[in-house]
Amino acid sequence: MDIKHLLTVAIVSLVVLSGVQFFLVYNTYELKNEHYFLREKDDINNDYLTAIRNDKVMPGGQRILDSYINQDMRQMELLYNTDTAAFRAYRQRVCDSAFTALVRADNIDSVLETIKLKRHIHNNLDYALYVKDVAVSFHKDQYVSLYSHTVYDDDLKGLIQNEHGVWIGGKLTHIHPQSNVASMSVFASRDYTYRIAFDLFVDTSSRAETIFREMLPTLLLSLLSIGSVVLLFFLTFRNWLRQKQLSEMKSDFINGITHEFNTPLTAILVANRALQNEKTKDVRPITDVIQRQAERLKVLINQVLKVTTLNRIDLNKRDSAIHELLEKTITDYRLQLGDAPVTITLEKGALKPETEVDEFWFNTIFLNIFDNAVKYNNSEQKRIGIITSSDRRNLYIEVRDNGIGIPSAIRQHIFDKFYRNTRSVNRSVEGLGLGLFYVRQAVLAHEWSIAVDSSAGEGSTFVITIPL
Repeated sequence: MDIKHLLTVAIVSLVVLSGVQFFLVYNTYELKNEHYFLREKDDINNDYLTAIRNDKVMPGGQRILDSYINQDMRQMELLYNTDTAAFRAYRQRVCDSAFTALVRADNIDSVLETIKLKRHIHNNLDYALYVKDVAVSFHKDQYVSLYSHTVYDDDLKGLIQNEHGVWIGGKLTHIHPQSNVASMSVFASRDYTYRIAFDLFVDTSSRAETIFREMLPTLLLSLLSIGSVVLLFFLTFRNWLRQKQLSEMKSDFINGITHEFNTPLTAILVANRALQNEKTKDVRPITDVIQRQAERLKVLINQVLKVTTLNRIDLNKRDSAIHELLEKTITDYRLQLGDAPVTITLEKGALKPETEVDEFWFNTIFLNIFDNAVKYNNSEQKRIGIITSSDRRNLYIEVRDNGIGIPSAIRQHIFDKFYRNTRSVNRSVEGLGLGLFYVRQAVLAHEWSIAVDSSAGEGSTFVITIPL
């Protein structure tokens, strides 16, 4: 399974898990919401009904309603039977006057305060009182509607109306069905009377916040479980990527291990063919090459596993002339190149080119830099320029090339073990990603420093600073 498929499966699984957690938390919220304020609601209902036992809507409400609705019931009946428009106007005046008087006389807040003291309720309570329906009966149990909450009445312009009816009092704005503590319909079965239906809603000032506070342990546990799953996946995914990368690096190492030995072997083979050429007269330089590369091959075999596993190099340093070592390295590399279109130049600008150095690893440093300068180069004529310089404290060796350069995004990785720049070149370029790793290890082992100046498409310059 590739990374895209793995991430897709992980994201889908996380979405499903989050959905299940949300469903469980939501159901828990709804369950708490249904049972929230249940005991207090029953107490308020009982005490409210006691307060209006012989009354309507509120204490004193019946007197107000009677004064407006019962004042001339027979006149209302006459208009209803003879003049519909006049009945509607009369009905509007009665409802306006009765409802406005109820709003002015609203005293449910004092009723609730009395209930809170009696029942030891410490929550802050808000309420909303609504009249839903008013109807008159001219004949026993035959009602004529004066107002109904199911039909918006344009004539009642001075009053607040909504789906619950006409607002009489209270500050409760977010009305939940569970906050209905009393729903009453009061009427008498006789002629010339009226029926009134009203609702009292009571709830705490912050119902949702209170429920969420009660659910906080559940919410935290849910978030913790999701977070744990995400963290576990992240750690597993990161370890999987590391294992995958390690597996790929091992595969590359196994498939290309011989590449690291090609440099000395190629030089030895070319030198051997030169010796076999009957026209060759001066064989001493060729045998010197064979000797150096054979020694290099022997040391490389012993060192490769130590370098890649222990990240340490044992040096055998001695006083050496840097210019002479560079000339030998260039000679060996030119012999390896054969007829390849590569120009190598050496500018000897250093005034004091002597220092302690391990010749094998010195040779390794520059052969690997040269090798990269040629491999990562698309120019028809590849150029490598070596420039030495010095001051009172340091000796500097610069290696410049006209290759493809190193993008800034990957520059920090080029000295990492097994790292290869496959973004700018074809993967068919041979190598294990160990060349510049060897370079850095050897430079650090000598207690030198190395810096890179490069941009994509502009070549590269490696600068090695050797303290004197």
